[in-house]
Amino acid sequence: MTAPLSTADIREKFLQFFESKGHLRLPSHSTVAPDPTTLFTVAGMQPFKEQFMGAAASFPGYGDSKRVTTAQKCLRIGDIENVGRTLRHCSLLEMLGNFSFGDYFKREALTWAWEFLTSPEWMGLDKSRLYATIYQDDEEAYGIWTGENGLSPDHILRFGADENFWPADAPKEGPNGPCGPCSEIFYDRGPAYGDDTWAEYADTRESARFLEIWNCVFPQYDRQEPLPDGTPVLKDLPFKNIDTGMGLERIATVVQDVYDFYSNDVFAPLIAKVAELSGQPYEGPQNVSHRVVAEHIRSVSMVIADGTALSNTGRGYTARKILRRASRHAYLLGLREPALHTLVPIVVEKMGGAYPELRENAARVEAAVKAEEERFLKTLEGGIQRLGSLLGTMEQGTTLSGEDAFVLYDTYGFPVDLTKEIAEECGITVDEAGYAESLEKAQETARAGSKYGKSELFGGNQSAFDGLSPTQFVGYDELDTQAEVLAVVGAGERLDTLAAGSEATVVLSRTPFYGEGGGEVGDTGRLEWDGGAAVVRDTRKTPQGVFLHDVMVEAGELRGGTQVRAVVSGERQATERHHTATHLLHAALRAVLGSGVRQAGSLVAPDRLRFDFSHGAALSTGEIASVETLVSRWISANFPVSWQEMPIADARAAGATALFGEKYGDTVRVVSVGGDVSYEGHAVSSMELCGGAHVNRTGDIGAFVILSDENVAAGVRRIEALAGEAATAWLRERLNSAARVAGMLNTSPDGLEGRVSGLQAGLKAAEKEAVALRRQLAEAQMGGGGAAAQTRELGGFQVAALRLSGVEASELRGAADKLLDTSGADIVVLATDKGLVVKATRAAVGRGAHAGQLIGKLAAAGGGKGGGRPDMAQAGITDADAALGALDTAF
Repeated sequence: MTAPLSTADIREKFLQFFESKGHLRLPSHSTVAPDPTTLFTVAGMQPFKEQFMGAAASFPGYGDSKRVTTAQKCLRIGDIENVGRTLRHCSLLEMLGNFSFGDYFKREALTWAWEFLTSPEWMGLDKSRLYATIYQDDEEAYGIWTGENGLSPDHILRFGADENFWPADAPKEGPNGPCGPCSEIFYDRGPAYGDDTWAEYADTRESARFLEIWNCVFPQYDRQEPLPDGTPVLKDLPFKNIDTGMGLERIATVVQDVYDFYSNDVFAPLIAKVAELSGQPYEGPQNVSHRVVAEHIRSVSMVIADGTALSNTGRGYTARKILRRASRHAYLLGLREPALHTLVPIVVEKMGGAYPELRENAARVEAAVKAEEERFLKTLEGGIQRLGSLLGTMEQGTTLSGEDAFVLYDTYGFPVDLTKEIAEECGITVDEAGYAESLEKAQETARAGSKYGKSELFGGNQSAFDGLSPTQFVGYDELDTQAEVLAVVGAGERLDTLAAGSEATVVLSRTPFYGEGGGEVGDTGRLEWDGGAAVVRDTRKTPQGVFLHDVMVEAGELRGGTQVRAVVSGERQATERHHTATHLLHAALRAVLGSGVRQAGSLVAPDRLRFDFSHGAALSTGEIASVETLVSRWISANFPVSWQEMPIADARAAGATALFGEKYGDTVRVVSVGGDVSYEGHAVSSMELCGGAHVNRTGDIGAFVILSDENVAAGVRRIEALAGEAATAWLRERLNSAARVAGMLNTSPDGLEGRVSGLQAGLKAAEKEAVALRRQLAEAQMGGGGAAAQTRELGGFQVAALRLSGVEASELRGAADKLLDTSGADIVVLATDKGLVVKATRAAVGRGAHAGQLIGKLAAAGGGKGGGRPDMAQAGITDADAALGALDTAF
């Protein structure tokens, strides 16, 4: 018997099929959304929105074609709470698609879909088990299905715009813009999955038996504002498009004849590994957790491989939320140590062939997942216990306060999403509005000090620059040029005149000033004209290529049409040194740490450079030294630095480094260093796609030094470094500082290390002696065997309490242990000037004693707060006598 096609086989066959129909195969776009409307790519058509709106069907590096096919990775989290709870929900989807931009239309889309699904050469599905839905008025689709594909009329259902239109209900509800009917293809999985009929689906619209596998959308209308009486207005588009999407997980379930998504060849190994790691079989109610872990590790692996760093904002927060949900379900399966990262190699094995970025970044993904697991597990248990105690006192149908939910987040790092999910399992809701209010209050101080950034300011006056042509940039070759003032804009309006002492934004016909972009800061300098001068404080650039110069007029008046001399300041040379040094740093990091290093952000300024990159661990001193040595070799060799524009396909073929997921045009600027350096017997080169300003030769950089390496997000490191005079000045100051410190310690800079080592040894000995003396002092105050402690019966327990003096709060635990051992008490309470400890015996805990609850009452009386476990708790206080005095009423 022939084995069923694997998921990888199905994906490849789909792409091959549409290539045979004249389609251009394009790689999947990043999960990072190609436009600002969403954080993540959510549909196969999303990377082609410009083409659907009429832009040229040109794809740099791949060619031109009005027919395109892709396997697109999509991330959707709108109903993430259902992932794992059902057998069909996934946060990561692979959408197989074929698209037409004004080329073919319904006939080709539907007949090709039928051919791919039924032909023995491709999927070979049973024709009698295929069904379709169409828009209620779409006679053309009906004719194609019945007349050309031979589908029986009783296998077709008609629905209104709420089901068979895209966007759903667009004629009545909008939004305005391209829209059209659609036809969905279903597969009858047979009576083993349900005894419902196709006719019954018309009423229920829900079925485990009839599985939707493909949606063919026909964007042919431009939805406009309805008439005054509400009549929808649908006008024909200039050309008709095709947008189809077939869920790979769905078609794999059908072709492989498995029960659900989680039984296919991608998920099954992940589920098995989760069962192995946890020792919990994939059966019963707990299998929800198996599915959550397997599905979410697939999603997070793909998102991190695409360059998203786990963080507390934006898509980084979303990725962290998904991973923490998986961590929580791993915890429910009994996993108390990081384990999710061990699933990453399975994801890479199953999906790395189709998505090479996953394979290339496997080590980084694994390290990021492990680091986040370790971080979250430290807070998860405390948060779960705290939430459990809160929910344990509540009844089903009640609401957990928003303040309590916020405290869980603020104190325990416990995401509100997990709080909601756990509460829902207990039949309790969360006051989300109250949570948002508490969060808002906590952020008020930070917001009060914030200011609008350039992007917000630009957004406010963008219309003032309408109609201006792109500025001619000459700053690669000229730093001093003549130009005409095309516009003066202030407070969002065009100005006729800008007087001395006033500030505004100026647009020139040509400019030597580099506009902020690619991590490089905008240039500063001066504008000079007959009778006047202005300082250029910053330079930006609009998406349309209009350069914006933020100026302050020093003398005279500046008007539109004035001929000015534009001069870039000397800071540009320092910026160029740092920019070229950044390229060399990037190449050196990839050589020393591996090809998994990817740029995640940068800042290039006159006074420093900052470079963020993907890597899971801090650099060792040896690795930092190797990176510095490689950069210094390039500088010493004084290689030429050149740049040229070329087709992006040529740049890729030449090995130029590009940012994954970044959109580039047909022609790109490539900056190359004209020589290689050696690292461990391998030649290391530097060639990057870059629009920034650079030195002419590497020797112009001068000195180079790395200042710091720090973690900025899970799996992302940040290096700060200096080049040129800034590096030299920094090194001289450090040498001077070392000399001053050496003088204070009566030694030379070369003898500093030995001198400090000797002082540290003496300090450790003194600290050890002080600890021993404080321990003796505590024992003396306890009267040796604890005789000095006041022991009395409270609440059915023997309680020993004592106030100590001259004892550090950190040493109270040891004293409490000794008192518990020697006093015979069930519970001991020790207080010092700023600390309080309560400990209880195991037997006392078994009888209901709870140190954490007791200390809360005592600490409150003593002006502090604290908590802990039933057997031990600790608190900070300001009044020890008041805390001990509250014992009588605490039980």
